[in-house]
Amino acid sequence: MNDTDYALISEQIRAFAETDPWYVPFLSNVSALLYENLRDINWAGFYLMRKGRLVLGPFQGKTACIHIEVGKGVCGTAVRDRCVIRVEDVHEFPGHIACDAASASEIVVPLFKADKVIGVLDIDSPHKGRFDEADEEGLKLAARTVQELVSMNG
Repeated sequence: MNDTDYALISEQIRAFAETDPWYVPFLSNVSALLYENLRDINWAGFYLMRKGRLVLGPFQGKTACIHIEVGKGVCGTAVRDRCVIRVEDVHEFPGHIACDAASASEIVVPLFKADKVIGVLDIDSPHKGRFDEADEEGLKLAARTVQELVSMNG
């Protein structure tokens, strides 16, 4: 049963932006909020587009890959295809990039500004099949809130 209150999470994201929408503190707090409120996850964070590839942004969890090429791994595929990718078993995903060997499932939600992908929200779990449709819809709501409020300018 999924008991995550994504509407409340979205409200809390809005409150972070009211304090400061600059992406560093804003995305840092969003990743911490998700990490604290989603059960059975081992990584929550952002990769941001920079010079044509994804670069590690604010996150919670173990150290992670710094660069991901568009079209590579789950994150790069989500950017290329411009859609959410929910993976039941990452070991069966062609070209999966294993930053943390403990990860078993993953969900990636692209972030857009003016119809351009500016990054992704990436959540990993050590449990196969961790993410369901409710998580996908809830994380899409969180991502829409983030992309509406985030400022990439210092």
